[in-house]
Amino acid sequence: MSTSTVKEFHIRTLIIFFAAVFCLGIVTYGIAIPSRLFIPIILAGACYGRLVGRLFETISKLDAGLFALLGGTMRMTVSLCVILLELTNDLLLLPLVMLVLLISKSVADIFNKGVYDQIVTLKGFPYLEAHAEPYMRQLVALDVVSGPLISFSGIEKVGNILHVLRTTGHNGFPVIDDLPLSDATELCGLVSRSHLLVLLMGKVFSKDRILAGDESWNRFAVFDFSKAVSGKGIKVEDLDIEEVEMEMYIDLHPITNTSPNMVVETMSLAKAALLFRQLGLRHMCVVPKSQGRPPIVGILTRHDLMPEHILRLYPHMKPHKL
Repeated sequence: MSTSTVKEFHIRTLIIFFAAVFCLGIVTYGIAIPSRLFIPIILAGACYGRLVGRLFETISKLDAGLFALLGGTMRMTVSLCVILLELTNDLLLLPLVMLVLLISKSVADIFNKGVYDQIVTLKGFPYLEAHAEPYMRQLVALDVVSGPLISFSGIEKVGNILHVLRTTGHNGFPVIDDLPLSDATELCGLVSRSHLLVLLMGKVFSKDRILAGDESWNRFAVFDFSKAVSGKGIKVEDLDIEEVEMEMYIDLHPITNTSPNMVVETMSLAKAALLFRQLGLRHMCVVPKSQGRPPIVGILTRHDLMPEHILRLYPHMKPHKL
């Protein structure tokens, strides 16, 4: 966007440059390099705008250097406005740029979402929107809990833990203990899959069903249970558990999160979804409202709160398009 540059670029040059930038931007997006679509889209849009200006110069007396076409590809209104003003260094263009941004975003929202939202959908990432869907107000947290629930005892057999890790892809498991002198049970907390793998790798086993002492945990460092900086950490295939060790026991209390985030089963699903997103949770325990039942009825994850999962369970709640 600059004046007095009508003949600076030839039409053939603009076509070749636009095709190259557009195609290379599509091919390189998503590969493991520090590259995004922002700069290629600005280059392609500026080139396409100048090309349109050159094509219409025979029927229009406007300065072709002022032509630019702005599409609502990424929906980045404020940041894009600042960038364009920095590039042009002309505050007089601010009202026009704001008007063009408003029009392009409004028109693009009629057809589809932004390119980044489309990529998230195509990749299948469980991204939660900032607002809850209207039909979520008609459901409660218990309605979307996926089952069956898999839990561990506070002192669990090694073979049972290894079997669950091999046969499921869950990343969080409730730890339930029996109350003394009673048939009831209580929820001790939540244990993560990564912590279980570290514990099994360290082989802090015992032949009897007893609590582990402090000396058993001296072999672990402080950062052993922290998230791996690179790679995916320990895998189930990395474990080397012998048959004799499968019948031993392991104490899960030291690695159990004793204060997990919990909601009552009758809580509105819309409220639970907003709470889940605002706190940045990975797991949310759903507990019963009445006594005399198991201490936990299920676990909510991002996948359980996705609209696709909810509408698959309750297809009659799918909004009808006019």
